[in-house]
Amino acid sequence: MSARHFALAITGASGAIYGLRLGEELLRSGARVSMLITAAGFAVLKEERGLDWAGAASVLDELRGYYRCDCAGLDYYAEDDFFSPIASGSSAPDAMIVAPCSMGTLSRISSGNSGNLLERSADVMLKEGRPLVLVPRETPLNAIHLEHMLALARLGVRIVPAMPAFYQHPESLDDLVNFVVGKVLDNIGVEHSLFRRWGNQC
Repeated sequence: MSARHFALAITGASGAIYGLRLGEELLRSGARVSMLITAAGFAVLKEERGLDWAGAASVLDELRGYYRCDCAGLDYYAEDDFFSPIASGSSAPDAMIVAPCSMGTLSRISSGNSGNLLERSADVMLKEGRPLVLVPRETPLNAIHLEHMLALARLGVRIVPAMPAFYQHPESLDDLVNFVVGKVLDNIGVEHSLFRRWGNQC
């Protein structure tokens, strides 16, 4: 049985750590991961995480160095690479996650605007009926944001806002990040132990 395949995209919304952490957990689970990072996503990675990958000769090498693996199951595709496998329904991944998801990206996915590989890949997931999970990170939300989320939710898209819970008594930033990442993993059927579930005292 082949490993599950996930597309993971990082956009220019604040919260690049969510996407990076998801990549770590997906690779740890043994899955294949196809990474996409928008131009604004690269800017946020540099601003928030000190990762200056935008001008790198090989973003894939940078990712492999970050995850400390040779990772045969890890790929990276530029946002203008419409010849990548994930641009076609004939080789669509098992699920796609956009974390964090900017409101601009969310609105373009909702409108069926396939201006880059991320948006095209999301459109593929919708037309093929495969799981698409968006992790919006914005506050406050206006009516346009909410209308686009509702339209996508009605199409079966899972909207998992970056809203950590506090019943687990988080003691660090990692605890807060892990809760959100764990909720995403729950929605794509990847087992994890990133947070204590409600009612479980262990």
